[in-house]
Amino acid sequence: MYEGPVQDLIDELGKLPGVGPKSAQRIAFHLLQVEPPEIDRLQAALQKVRDGVQFCVSCGTVADGELCRICADPRRDRTMICVVEEPKDVQAIERTREFRGRYHVLGGALDPLSGVGPDQLRIRELLARIGNQDDGVDVSEVIIATDPNTEGEATATYLVRMLRDFPGLSVTRLASGLPMGGDLEFADELTLGRALSGRRAL
Repeated sequence: MYEGPVQDLIDELGKLPGVGPKSAQRIAFHLLQVEPPEIDRLQAALQKVRDGVQFCVSCGTVADGELCRICADPRRDRTMICVVEEPKDVQAIERTREFRGRYHVLGGALDPLSGVGPDQLRIRELLARIGNQDDGVDVSEVIIATDPNTEGEATATYLVRMLRDFPGLSVTRLASGLPMGGDLEFADELTLGRALSGRRAL
C-alpha cells in the first residue's frame, strides 16, 4: 500500500478491465515520471470522453455527431444490417473490409443472471429500424454477429424469434469454427462440432 494520491490512482486504474494490481501500479508509476504536458493531454482526453462522446441515433455506436460515419455514408448498403453487442465489435468487423452494410449495436447481450433482459438492450430500436424501413429502404438481411458464448447464443436465438415474422427478411448468423492456422487436435468439441455442421461445398 502506498500513501495518498498514488494509492488512489492505483486503485482507480485497477478497476479498468484487463488491468490487474501489478499493471495498475506500473501505469501509476509511469505517470509519475512523465512530463506535465503528457498528463494534461491524458486528462483532456478523459474529459472529452466524459463530456463529449455521443452515440449514433441510428445504430447506437460511438459517434462524433448525431450519426456515426458509417450511417452517414451514402455508399453503404442499406439493405443489410449486422447486429453486434458492443461498439468495439463494429471496428472488428470493419477491419475485415468484407461487410459493406450498416450496423446495429445492442449494448450488450441477454444475461438474466446479471439482470440484463430484452428491455435493457436496443432490440426495440432494431425492430423499429426494420419495420419502418432503414432510411426508406427495405432491409432484406439481418446478420446476427453476437459473441459465440452462452449469452451471445441466447441473444441470437431471441433475435431470430423476434425477426422471423418480417416478410422477405433473411436472418443469418456469423459462421463459427476453426481458426486459420489452427490444429484440429487443439480444437474443443464445441468448436469442432460447429465447424462440421457449418461445412461448405468446395
